[in-house]
Amino acid sequence: MKHQVKVWDAPTRLFHWTLAASFAFMWWSAEQGGDWMAWHLRGGVLIAVLLVFRLLWGVLGSQTARFADFLKGPASILRYVRGELTEREQPGHNPLGGWMVLAMLAALAAQVTTGLFSADVNAYIYDGPLAAAISSETAEQMNSYHRLNFNLVLALVGLHLAAIVFYRVVKRQNLVKPMLTGYKSIEGEAPSLYFAPVVIALVTLVVAAGAVYFVLTRF
Repeated sequence: MKHQVKVWDAPTRLFHWTLAASFAFMWWSAEQGGDWMAWHLRGGVLIAVLLVFRLLWGVLGSQTARFADFLKGPASILRYVRGELTEREQPGHNPLGGWMVLAMLAALAAQVTTGLFSADVNAYIYDGPLAAAISSETAEQMNSYHRLNFNLVLALVGLHLAAIVFYRVVKRQNLVKPMLTGYKSIEGEAPSLYFAPVVIALVTLVVAAGAVYFVLTRF
């Protein structure tokens, strides 16, 4: 018998969809150029806050949001590939999906970092907030890295979307609905999961925003 089990807390879901919307806007605003680059820079700061929040939430947050819960070794990955790892054992991210999450966060962190230090080589108006902290040559190089790394981020996004389609069509599993509602249909006895209080998420968000503000105003 299947049970509807809460696997994703509200902070994790809000982070996911806010990040997705922010990434789409960043892509669009970069393509528009011109005065939209001012909003592109603001969007970059927002994503920086989101990433710091997610790193902290991966340690302090709910069970399925913690890195220790979904970053598994070769043995667990092999069990998953063989179909031996049940959803009750791994109700959140599966072992492969967990490493995809880490890869995505790392690529986005690189994208934000290079953007913060990038020089505006087109209009010379909208430099990254930290571009003045390095030489102009290095800032221009950062711009090149920023553009190059975007292709990696885009490839990871494409792989993520392909995995969602694969699970929906081949495995008959809807991965989008649980990230919207928080609930997932799991066979057998419902697992007992820990969910962090909302106040911890709010404090974590404030700390993340404060850390980004400190970096942007001190360097």
